Amino acid sequence: MQEDITQKTIALAIKTAKLDGRVLQAAFRKLLQTYRKKRDTPHHGKQTLKQLMKHGAGVSNIEITDANIKSFASTAKKYGIDFSLKKDATTQPPRYLVFFKGRDADVLTAAFKEFTAKKLTQEQKKSVRHELTQAKQEAKTVNVARDKVKNMDRGREL
Repeated sequence: MQEDITQKTIALAIKTAKLDGRVLQAAFRKLLQTYRKKRDTPHHGKQTLKQLMKHGAGVSNIEITDANIKSFASTAKKYGIDFSLKKDATTQPPRYLVFFKGRDADVLTAAFKEFTAKKLTQEQKKSVRHELTQAKQEAKTVNVARDKVKNMDRGREL
């Protein structure tokens, strides 16, 4: 098991007519170049606080509730905000802090406006299940009245 952790394997596929030292050297150079490029590009969207600090901008934070984390993440992704979520478990109930770059403050306020408007409209909408249960209750009362009429005698005698 220790060997699995200490040793890593890289698969490199090369198409060439003749494999010699120069072709292999060029392939490894290209591999290292792409690895370094990927490593040095900054992350976007949700990331760790350490990755956010590497951007070189000042970091600010705001507090958010537990129920709103997922929906905030989708709104932040839409606006292209780089952010990090941290849970502060020292308080009861735990609170969540959203860290973001200081220069994203204006974009973040616009995202929060949209986010809060979306939440308010969701709260104001009636639940489909609630409407369905009301419709079932109304249908039961109509069916009870229908049964009474169905069994009534018309007053005719044979």
